[in-house]
Amino acid sequence: MEGEKDIAKEAVLVRSQEMPQGTPIVKGYDFNNGLDYHGLLQSFRYSGFQATSFGCAVEEINKMLAKREEPLPSNFSDDLEEDEFIKIVNNCTVFLGYTSNMSSCGVRETIRYLVEHRLVDALVTTAGGVEEDLIKCLAPTYLGDWHLPGKELRSKGLNRIGNLIVPNDNYCLFEDWVMPRLDKMLEEQRTQGVVWSPSTMIARLGSEVNDPSSIAYWAAKNKIPMFSPALTDGSLGDMMYFHGIKSPGLVLDINSDLRRLNQFAKKSVNTGMVIVGGGVVKHHICNANLMRNGANYSVFLNSASEWDGSDSGARPDEAVSWGKIKLDANPVKIYGEASFVFPLLAAETFVRHHNNKTQDKGQDNGQNK
Repeated sequence: MEGEKDIAKEAVLVRSQEMPQGTPIVKGYDFNNGLDYHGLLQSFRYSGFQATSFGCAVEEINKMLAKREEPLPSNFSDDLEEDEFIKIVNNCTVFLGYTSNMSSCGVRETIRYLVEHRLVDALVTTAGGVEEDLIKCLAPTYLGDWHLPGKELRSKGLNRIGNLIVPNDNYCLFEDWVMPRLDKMLEEQRTQGVVWSPSTMIARLGSEVNDPSSIAYWAAKNKIPMFSPALTDGSLGDMMYFHGIKSPGLVLDINSDLRRLNQFAKKSVNTGMVIVGGGVVKHHICNANLMRNGANYSVFLNSASEWDGSDSGARPDEAVSWGKIKLDANPVKIYGEASFVFPLLAAETFVRHHNNKTQDKGQDNGQNK
């Protein structure tokens, strides 16, 4: 019995090796210190699990923003670039990718803020990411419920996106708005030789919508390219299909956008990727960064796992193997649902960075008076 006791004791009470000096200690936020949301979000870094991934993502984005603020190297010049949308003006080019559901839900306002204040340098989204943004300038999207029956909704002309409702009339309004603009684009193609690509079409529609609530509006105004390699896969594609029946001939040159995006990445001194969601937007940005042997900074945010071999679920290390992220980079993936994670992530990084910069500028102006 005594021998069995010793065996059990040795198995249960295995002596630990000492942890390396400086190993972080797990500690969450103490609400006895008051209700401090910034302090709470900062504490995530040492909370463990996905909270720690969130904290690491904050650090990674802040690194890319700090690098972006550094002056361009003295021997670098992009003066020969005639395309204002892809002219290198920052020491780190930040690519933001997001899927259509981010325009459908309230994350649209967060993305719009980043574009309005020139906190990112290029956007890559899906067709829905473009059209849902533009349609909201014409009519609202409503909050519904996950369990509303599709059969009943269809009979009422209501479309469900998760727990959101988009009345079919919204798309009718979009058709009325976009068709004359497609007519004009076709006319300019025929009479002026204009070659339209998804990004130039989006810029045109963004400037035409003339609504400061729109992502595309600010992207056009601030000359931030907005790429959508699958622009025909959605309502906008439906509109182009209907338009082509009545007035065939409008050409959309996807290859010119591929050159535009890849060239933007290749010319950049440093690059950062912030990708919300997966699929085509994730790979399109990563593949553009392959052209420069990888991005310097990377943050992925989605709910997909790698076990099925999907690109959406792939961890950043897989992208390292392809040369899409640099070997010495410290990429981060957060496994989380973006509608509540991304606004918090943006608040702790882009927004705080912009506010601090604005305050510093205001103080400098006050001292110079």
